[in-house]
Amino acid sequence: MKPITDTFVVVAPDCPVSAGTAPTKKEGASPTIAVIQHELLTAAPYTLTLEDLIFATHVRRSGLSANEAKARAAEIRDALFAKPHPCMRASPLPKKHGWGVHHDSEGRIAIYGVETAAYQRFADGSVAGISVVAAMRTKRVG
Repeated sequence: MKPITDTFVVVAPDCPVSAGTAPTKKEGASPTIAVIQHELLTAAPYTLTLEDLIFATHVRRSGLSANEAKARAAEIRDALFAKPHPCMRASPLPKKHGWGVHHDSEGRIAIYGVETAAYQRFADGSVAGISVVAAMRTKRVG
């Protein structure tokens, strides 16, 4: 998987919220991809690359223990990345929950609520060397 660097993903044009909101887990249900991504990215900004985030999300959704995931990491990664995966433009965080996604020069990810000054600096192009792209729309146009 090719790393994404120096890029900021702004919220989708049809994002239904005006501030970054934490996705919620439904009672008794497994956590969604959005919940897991939000937890991982807010707990440790700029530590995970997209590939690391996809892997960690997969491990949590699969119910693997930390020990099992560590012991089988190469095997799990090989199987997981045998197929392509969408980038953060398709994540529910910028599509539905109001989070902009910054990939730094090393591909590590942090998220910023659409209401924050940091989001605005990235989104308006004030940060030199950063490409700005929009998240994918939730609904089709037309």
